[in-house]
Amino acid sequence: MDPVRNPYAPGAGQRPPELAGRGRELDVFDIVLERIARGRPERSLMLTGLRGVGKTVLLNTLRSQAINRLWGTGKIEARPDQSLRRPVAAALHMAVRELAPRHRAPDRIDGFLGVLKAFAQRATPTGRGTAAPKLRDRWQPGIDVPASNGRADSGDIEIDLVELLSDAADVAADVGTGIAVFIDEMQDLGPEDVSALCAACHELSQLGAPLIVVGAGLPHLPAVLSAAKSYSERLYRYQRIDRLDRLAADQALCAPAGREDVEYEPKALDLLYEKSGGYPYFVQAYGKATWDHAPRSPITAADVRVAAPEAEAELAVGFFGSRFERATPAEREYMRAMATLSLPDGTDGTAPRDDMDLAVPTADIARALGRKPASLSPARDALIKKGLIYSGERGTVAFTVPHFGRYLRTQPA
Repeated sequence: MDPVRNPYAPGAGQRPPELAGRGRELDVFDIVLERIARGRPERSLMLTGLRGVGKTVLLNTLRSQAINRLWGTGKIEARPDQSLRRPVAAALHMAVRELAPRHRAPDRIDGFLGVLKAFAQRATPTGRGTAAPKLRDRWQPGIDVPASNGRADSGDIEIDLVELLSDAADVAADVGTGIAVFIDEMQDLGPEDVSALCAACHELSQLGAPLIVVGAGLPHLPAVLSAAKSYSERLYRYQRIDRLDRLAADQALCAPAGREDVEYEPKALDLLYEKSGGYPYFVQAYGKATWDHAPRSPITAADVRVAAPEAEAELAVGFFGSRFERATPAEREYMRAMATLSLPDGTDGTAPRDDMDLAVPTADIARALGRKPASLSPARDALIKKGLIYSGERGTVAFTVPHFGRYLRTQPA
């Protein structure tokens, strides 16, 4: 098999050659865009799921759908240590620049850009004894018009974001289209920013304004939003992005191979699904390694078995190992206990299933380590902040990375 023709693409946010199993999500977003175009009320959209299920790929694909409908779009990636103010200003700057050539009133665009510049430059008010921002921290956005006064510049992020997004929606309405802001890793937003974003989306939905937010985050994102605003449960349309079913996983492998006149034997597909568990990133990783090792078409189960160690070694370093190395010794001890306790029980008397990890009660982890639960809170909180585990329900934790427990169970203590 020619490695140059290898069609598979395991990578962070890299679109696979065949976006299989996501037709429903694409259709739903098409309906959202069409309803907004017709002046119908619609909710913003939140995508949730584990790492490696293709949330970023799907987010980028949804953005392409909006661009194809001539919407203004902007995308940001949230960070735990960064305020929402600057990234959202940059995203809206990009979105409005896409709409500006079709707007008949340049002064209207300049007016919005003045509000945008004021919003971007307005730091949160400093408290007593707090130093003013250093010169290097004073951001100067690439906007040529002067900053306006009295709009989106109060310093209160909730007030300012509502005003800014409302003005951006008005610009989009002028040209008969909409604006979509895409936010990846949304669970990393700070509490004040989450609250402000919910308030802004609430206001926009009441006004029927043509602006929506499309967020993507880990499975506990709904809980993060609900903690900020109780009405967030009704404010957004939530879509859980999960691993691929067998038909979709086969399509992700066979469709790109077929375009290269390569086929798979059925038993090879059986084994690839068993190895990958249907997680899109793993499907691409095992597919790529198998292609490189297969001598000819059709690809056989024997080819998969020969290639699997290479795929697993690459995942162990790039997907699992890099995350494990970020943890401190205390955090690693915590995760090892999680891995032991998260192993699902067998069914019908068979051996335990090892293709997924269950949520684990934090009290069980404390007992396994012979520690008091309170003494483990720093390790747990640090792992959540690093995005290695999440708490979907009170008193439980789970890995954000599929197969991470299985990886830890194979590593020497």
